[in-house]
Amino acid sequence: MATIDITRNHSLAKDAARSQAEELAKTLESKFNLAWKWVGDVIHFEAPSGPAKGTKGEVHVSDASVRVAIDLPFLLKAFKSTIEEKVNEKLSKMA
Repeated sequence: MATIDITRNHSLAKDAARSQAEELAKTLESKFNLAWKWVGDVIHFEAPSGPAKGTKGEVHVSDASVRVAIDLPFLLKAFKSTIEEKVNEKLSKMA
């Protein structure tokens, strides 16, 4: 598996950061058929089927930072840098 692990500081209120993280999860759900759920301040997600099948990860939201960790299956390993770039773009909008 290829792993993406990105942490970004933010200056948002925690509730606003959670809202932004949830919007990201909803986008992933619609584009890649990912299932997600909140557990405390962490969104857990996975793709049981579809083009991203086997992908799983977490979005941790704290008072000052957001950490995105994604495990990509072997078939998506070639797209790691593209996915990483898109995640960085989304996180940049949160700052």
